[in-house]
Amino acid sequence: MKLLLALALCLLLPACGREDPQAAARAAAAQAAAQEQAAAAMERQFEDAVAAQNWRLAKGYGEVLQMDHPTSAAAARVKPRLDEVRANAEAQVQQQRLAALWTYGDEPVGKNGHQLSASIYSQEPVDTDGGGAHPVRLIFRDHPDWGRSAYLVLEAGDFDCYAGCKLKVVLDGKAHVLPGSRPKTDQAIAMFIDDRKALWTLAKSGQRLSIEFPTKAVGRKTAEFEVGGLVPTRLPGWN
Repeated sequence: MKLLLALALCLLLPACGREDPQAAARAAAAQAAAQEQAAAAMERQFEDAVAAQNWRLAKGYGEVLQMDHPTSAAAARVKPRLDEVRANAEAQVQQQRLAALWTYGDEPVGKNGHQLSASIYSQEPVDTDGGGAHPVRLIFRDHPDWGRSAYLVLEAGDFDCYAGCKLKVVLDGKAHVLPGSRPKTDQAIAMFIDDRKALWTLAKSGQRLSIEFPTKAVGRKTAEFEVGGLVPTRLPGWN
């Protein structure tokens, strides 16, 4: 008798042994709406990053959106744009890497003057004296008294260019010949590229610049520079 009474009461209660379909539907709809809301918020972050051209951040938001909310309307809207955003992010990282290769100087000279400079080290060290490889440095300088100059500096060895020499300069596969000269001093191991304007034009318009130069100890050597990150406005007098 007690068992029959318990069964009868259970049948009268909607939550006893079975789920309310309407309540379940409402819960599922609320959960789906919350998911769509979260996805839409991430889409807005994606759009803000795209507008700011912060491609790495946009890539991150877009990819997380695809992983966390793959079936959302926001994910569907963003997905067709992700390949372009990824490509832009990769290019942005590369450009930042290239820009970091350059060092800029601004040093006071005299009472009111400033020496400005832009310098970069060779992509790989070069053996310039037969004793091992060392970095070669390319420098563009704007001095208030000495004017503008472009030159290479060695850490070891010496240039064989006292009487002047011809330098093979290659930018992105296209060869040029520029004149060079070694100053008659032992205070610094440097060689000027006499056509500084031509070298500056090449450096600010390409990606890979190589300069072949003569050395005293080991003949002609080549230094290669990744110049694509040069910011020409840092030396305004050169432009």
